Amino acid sequence: MNNDQNYVELQVADSNAMAAYTAFPENLKADTPAIIILQEAFGVNSHIRKVADRFAAEGYIAIAPELFHRTAPKGFAGDYADFSTVTPHTSQITNEGLEADLQAVWQWLGSQSNVNIGKVYAIGYCMGGRVSFIANALLPLKAAVSYYGGGLDKIANRAADLHGKHLFFWGGKDAHIKQDLINTVIAAVDDAGKDYINVKISYADHGFNCDERPSYNKAASTEAWALTLAFLEAESQKH
Repeated sequence: MNNDQNYVELQVADSNAMAAYTAFPENLKADTPAIIILQEAFGVNSHIRKVADRFAAEGYIAIAPELFHRTAPKGFAGDYADFSTVTPHTSQITNEGLEADLQAVWQWLGSQSNVNIGKVYAIGYCMGGRVSFIANALLPLKAAVSYYGGGLDKIANRAADLHGKHLFFWGGKDAHIKQDLINTVIAAVDDAGKDYINVKISYADHGFNCDERPSYNKAASTEAWALTLAFLEAESQKH
């Protein structure tokens, strides 16, 4: 786990304190955009912290809340080779709890003198892809991104509440998320009349962005990163 100075402690309305990893741009300025980084099922591990650091290097204030704080110790990281290490925590996640967590993150962002609260984004991976969608429905985000979001079809009815444009990434070789589930999500966003971009990378598998997983695909990760940065920058130019 990184040095504790990278962590903040957030008070959550329905629970105890939640740790969150933070990363800041080197030359921090007033009105800095911020991004909420939402974890995979494996916790705020070294991969998620590196993602936060990458966004900070691009000029964003990044915060990655530990969504398993109700059931796991600070710094929890599951084993990519053994999903049973995370099921005690994923099984206890509720939408209500996630909303309380996201509200706590929003309050923290609002208390930061350097954050431009009109330019806050969310991005999530795997489990976090679903949480990013919830964040976009719950908070007045500028835009949000979901990488291979598992369970998005189960909350597709929240599409009508989306605040910002949403960017979706899927892997064409993802056995966990079939095309019919993707269709359910996109149809709901279409029906709600919300703006979105839908990207399916035919040669990528689930988890293609994580260089600590066997399914990592360097080309797909590189291309998705470039698209993500371009998407966020384009949305930031809108008033």
